[in-house]
Formats: sequence, C-alpha cells, structure tokens
Amino acid sequence: MAAVSPGLSGVIDAAAKARLMVMGGLREGGGTIVLLGPGRGFWPHFRDAPEMRDGAPDPVDRWSQRVIGAMAAELGAEALFPFGGPPYQPFLRWAIASGRAWQSPAGMLVHDEAGLMVSYRGALRFDHVIALPAPPDAAPCATCDGQPCLTACPVDALSAARGYDVAACHAHLDRPAGRDCMEEGCRARRACPVSQRFDRTAEQSALHMRAFHPAGKGGG
Repeated sequence: MAAVSPGLSGVIDAAAKARLMVMGGLREGGGTIVLLGPGRGFWPHFRDAPEMRDGAPDPVDRWSQRVIGAMAAELGAEALFPFGGPPYQPFLRWAIASGRAWQSPAGMLVHDEAGLMVSYRGALRFDHVIALPAPPDAAPCATCDGQPCLTACPVDALSAARGYDVAACHAHLDRPAGRDCMEEGCRARRACPVSQRFDRTAEQSALHMRAFHPAGKGGG
C-alpha cells in the first residue's frame, strides 16, 4: 500500500525525529518541495550515527541520504539532495523561491531562522499541493544593525558587490591565523545576529570547514 502523505505538520514531526527542521517550501510543477536542514539538537543526534563512526568519507551526505530517503518513503515523497551531481538539484534557487532565504550583504545565503548557518541537507518533493505558511516580509539583513557579516572576515573575502575572493579565503585558512575559522566556523557566519541565536556547535562547524577546506594546514 502506498504511503499516505501528511500535511506540513506531519513533515515537521517526521523531520523533528531526525533533528531536522523544515527550512522552507515552494510550489513547483503542480507539487510541493519542502526543504530540510539541521535543526535544534542535530549535532548530538548525528554524532552518534553510524555514518559518523565508520570512518568513511562524506558522513553527513551519507546520513542525509539514509535518513531523508527513509522519510520520503514514509511520507510518500521523492527525496532530493544538494550533492551527488552533476547534474545538481537547484537548491539555491529553491531556497530563494521559498521566501525564507536571501542573498546577504556578504554574498552568502541567509535564512530567517538559521542566519548564515543555513545548510540544506535535502528536500522532499510531493506530487500534490501542501499548504505552506506565509514567509517573512523581508530578510533579517534589512533591520540588522551594522551588518557585521561585512566586516568580520579577516581578509575581506566576502562581499555581494565584489563577489567571493576564494583565493584569499583559502590562503587565510592555510595560515595559523585561520585556525579560528577552521575550528569555530567562518567568522562572517558567526557574526550574523541570527546565526548567534541558532543551534550550531563549534564541533559541527569544524566538520563542515574541514569538508570545505580539506587541505587546510593552519586550521589543522
């Protein structure tokens, strides 16, 4: 018997069991795409997962495939992921279309709840319409005092106007001065007031930084 798809509340409940959160949704092709990312309590929950303990590469991606794949089967949806390409699913476009994510002054995506710590682990595509709440009226950056994400980067590598200076960022992470970013997470992301209210541990940020800059020397 095919799974019976719940409304959004059912998706939220299923996601919460895996310490994931619904980070937005959108209508597309007569159906609904629901975006999922780490929620409160994610890191302690994930740290005990077999993917984190087996020593194999890409533990977060493999966990995401297993857990979100099981959610999709339970809820009667198709599981989609931001990795595994090419081709890649258009998660950036979906995030912005959800009305809950925007380009920040620093150029990175900012989310209404996760701030610059936004991370999409996957999505569920339903072949029917699910009622979605109205998104916020504006990005949190519109009322952010001083926009500290613009000045937090030690090498001024981030700007929506100038683009992302990849070479400067990676060179900094290779130096001893970059150890802070490697072990605690990107300073610009941490400077965001919305990020500071979100549940993201330094240990979790360090794992993502090692994936982002695996050859880092200064960061260890």
